[in-house]
Amino acid sequence: MTTTAVDHWPLIHAERRALAADLRGLDEDRWATPSLCGGLTVREVLAHLTAGARLGGFRWLAGALRPRVDPDRQVAVHLRAHLGSSGADTLARFERVVARTTAPPLPRIALLGEVVVHGADVRRPLGLPGTPPIDVLTRVAAYSSRGDRAAAARGRAAGLRLEATDGPFAAGAGPLVRGPTLALVMATAGRAAFLGDLSGDGIQVLRARC
Repeated sequence: MTTTAVDHWPLIHAERRALAADLRGLDEDRWATPSLCGGLTVREVLAHLTAGARLGGFRWLAGALRPRVDPDRQVAVHLRAHLGSSGADTLARFERVVARTTAPPLPRIALLGEVVVHGADVRRPLGLPGTPPIDVLTRVAAYSSRGDRAAAARGRAAGLRLEATDGPFAAGAGPLVRGPTLALVMATAGRAAFLGDLSGDGIQVLRARC
């Protein structure tokens, strides 16, 4: 399956809408739940997605070229700007950007992957069952296994055979790692919480890389 055969914006918008719907009605305590994304809470991950949906190419380039700017600090500044005063306010800000097509200069499939991964980053610890359609997951998995912007995921999957049990995705050669497509995407994105959904001789290699 190619990752350039469709307009990815409708898929991005659909995944944003699905995530917003899943998060409606959370009380403030649940917004503070630690996500699977590097020290961020559920609320902070959503603010990060909002910031990304407002960051156009010019602003991204200006930040990237500015001397002595720490990229991690820059991300933190953008995140705080979209947190709002409460979890409900954070969600409202995200809902206002659901249909935007503003984006940094990245492949659209990479932006789709970001929504998929961060969606699972918050759904899993909250116990929410939402899962993107298999077509979306297969596209993201295929991109992550070979895309230039997915170097970290490719590094974790290097020398392994990945096979989905719920869809057509398969890639690589070596010891086998098999399971649901979402778990393959998340494990190769470094989310060890999904390793329990996978099986095969390559699990220990992948576990060490997570």
